[in-house]
Amino acid sequence: MQPESNIEKIVERIFLTHRITRADQKIFMMTLLSKDSLTPKEQMLIDRVFEALRQGLLRVVD
Repeated sequence: MQPESNIEKIVERIFLTHRITRADQKIFMMTLLSKDSLTPKEQMLIDRVFEALRQGLLRVVD
């Protein structure tokens, strides 16, 4: 069994609390823009967070 990535841990916390911080958003954007490739699972998780944000299901907090 593979250990959870930082992305997976952050996404889990975001959906448990229904809140995303600006720092979380910055981590996701930097990860998406970096040359390092994401696993398909990490990409799916990030897409899920941004879709939830778009739908208003998450609250942005500082």
